[in-house]
Amino acid sequence: MTQLRREGWIHHLTRHAVACFLTRGDLWISWEEGQKVFEELLLDGDWALNAGNWQWLSASTFFHQFFRVYSPVVFGKKTDKNGDYIKKYLPLKKFPAQYIYEPWKAPRSVQQAAGCIVGKDYPHPITQHEVISKTNIQRMKLAYAKRSADPAESPNKSPSEKQGVKRKAPSVFDMLKKKERRK
Repeated sequence: MTQLRREGWIHHLTRHAVACFLTRGDLWISWEEGQKVFEELLLDGDWALNAGNWQWLSASTFFHQFFRVYSPVVFGKKTDKNGDYIKKYLPLKKFPAQYIYEPWKAPRSVQQAAGCIVGKDYPHPITQHEVISKTNIQRMKLAYAKRSADPAESPNKSPSEKQGVKRKAPSVFDMLKKKERRK
């Protein structure tokens, strides 16, 4: 978000991580709130693309794999092991790579040596991702079960309960979802 505010742009994978964190991953904020902020700050913003991406990444529509949640820590560790991206935008420039994605776990002496004290120069975590993401996945599961117009599509139905139910022809989104599962 610091990069977005400064430069009016962020990489699409970072947009994904932000959208997931703000909506179904951690904070459970409406996708519409994220869309508004991005609409205001993005230099390359396109209303339809922005709205569609926020709906997709929040799993409000289109994207049914709501159980795939970006971890703010694991995602960064996989994509930028040394934390160069973070060091460019946040006051963690002198943090050792082992603590760059979890600076609150660094001993006080490491924080002092880096010139950045968590709680003073950098905020404490606002959620416990490992806990809240599991809670939110259950919320999504319930929402999808309630929203399903076709009783056979409810995630709570057993295979035997789904038998004998007349099915409608698959939509393009259903076919894409099936293709995604095969990957």
